[in-house]
Amino acid sequence: MPQEAFRDRIKSLDGQGYKAYKSLKGQYAFSQFTLHIDYVQGDPFAAPSRLRVVVPQSVAQFPLNLYDTSNCRIALEDYLIRQVDRWTQAVSTHRGSGKSGLIAITRPSQAILSRTAASVSESAVEIRFVVGLPAFGRRIAGLQAAALLCDDIPALVTDTLLYQHLDPNDIDAHCNCAENANWLRQQLNARNLVAFVADGSVLPRKSGVDERPLKDGTIPFKSPDSLRVSFTLPNGNVVTGMGIPRGITLIVGGGYHGKSTLLKAIETGVYTHIPGDGREQVVTHTAAVKVRAEDGRSVAGVDISPFINHLPQGKTTQHFSTGDASGSTSQAASIIEAIAAGATALLIDEDTSATNFMIRDHRMQALIAKDREPITPFVDKVRQLYDDYDISTILVMGGSGDYFDVADTVIALDSYCPVDVTTQAKQIAEADRTDRQAEGGETFGSISPRIVLPESINPRRGKRDVSLKVRATDEIRFGNDVIDLSAVEQLVESGQVNAIAEAIVYAQQVYFDGTQSLADVLVAIAEDIAAKGLDCLNDRLSGDLVVFRPLELAAAINRLRSLKVRMR
Repeated sequence: MPQEAFRDRIKSLDGQGYKAYKSLKGQYAFSQFTLHIDYVQGDPFAAPSRLRVVVPQSVAQFPLNLYDTSNCRIALEDYLIRQVDRWTQAVSTHRGSGKSGLIAITRPSQAILSRTAASVSESAVEIRFVVGLPAFGRRIAGLQAAALLCDDIPALVTDTLLYQHLDPNDIDAHCNCAENANWLRQQLNARNLVAFVADGSVLPRKSGVDERPLKDGTIPFKSPDSLRVSFTLPNGNVVTGMGIPRGITLIVGGGYHGKSTLLKAIETGVYTHIPGDGREQVVTHTAAVKVRAEDGRSVAGVDISPFINHLPQGKTTQHFSTGDASGSTSQAASIIEAIAAGATALLIDEDTSATNFMIRDHRMQALIAKDREPITPFVDKVRQLYDDYDISTILVMGGSGDYFDVADTVIALDSYCPVDVTTQAKQIAEADRTDRQAEGGETFGSISPRIVLPESINPRRGKRDVSLKVRATDEIRFGNDVIDLSAVEQLVESGQVNAIAEAIVYAQQVYFDGTQSLADVLVAIAEDIAAKGLDCLNDRLSGDLVVFRPLELAAAINRLRSLKVRMR
């Protein structure tokens, strides 16, 4: 249906009951694009309607070099989402009851990520968004709806999706920023590094709930000379900064001097950031995982015996399950689960760790014999973890010098300025022996594959075969269960949690058959998404899915309280 006929049709609905909007589902030809109305809300207060616009490249005219590689394409799509988001925030107005007049696209974080909200190909540019179809009470506001769909949306397309109306230098800067960060991340293995923090980076954030950079009074990052490395980018520019080598790295220093700020930048370095973020060239190995204690989490069939053994009443730790884990058992389980899911580095902050899991000093060893203490502290396993499994650890530690004995690199933060104090730490460790006895044995221990029992994954609730509800990055309501993700700190967008929820259902429908290990299923799902895109997870053509790492999918599955597993 052409644009003017569409306008007349919308106006003809004026004053009818809200459900008459359902008749608009379909596609409509505008002069520059095709509008698809895929889902129509049943009530002005319900979840808004889902729409798509498809603009042919003959109209959009984005140069091929902006999307001829996967990294370039993702960066361009990210840029367009941000343009649409800014436009909708400026233009979207209240036009009646409930969500009437809303125009919105998935809200991006500071990270450049693949999202279903946008796709760019040689044939077309597609944007997915939501609108609140206008009503007064529960009666259709036809004139307002016609203005929204036939005036606002064409203006949105013209202002945000046509190359000729955008700033080409701004686009190039956005895409080059992403290309450089991705290239740097790819160099880490060859340089034997876990992470790289560029000189001049701005690491502090505005607040705990605002990821934008803190600009007033911040000290740009400057690497110690002994840890400085340099890279020549593909464009010929040279970037220098601090390379954090594989192995065991301690970040030490007084309180409020920037230890946790540095670790936070490293943990978010698994993602590429937008220009102006301050962390554009802070990059971390893609399989680095932040691990913390998590009192009260559920644990299903995890072999935590490398860390905890000989529990009272003979309770096994080789297939440990609980609905109310302690700080130490939760942290042990999270480490084992991360390793099984493919982690290559652990990121740990003592402030969010269980003290008795991290250290047991010689005085406590003298008072409580080892055969009465089931916990083997991390200080006695961290070296074995690297030697046996090639898993590095970056650890913020301000309270125990016992880690000096096992550390390869020690970085002190002094008023946000890093200093390489490895030599001093080793001298102190040699001169002032702790007299504590190592309790970790000769090897780290085995990591046993776990097989998910398919009947324990049930998204059904009431009459609905699949019931999913996501709250920010913190929670998934999965059927009758709640998955608490508040301690999974490397999730940065709610769309990632949406996609993870869908991926659990997808795994249950396609892969969980009682024979494949969880690790194998994670690989299979990642391969499906790489080949088919996030839309393979459901057929709703929604714009609210954002790419996630298999590591966070594993974390969500492992926190499902109904989960049951068996060892292979």
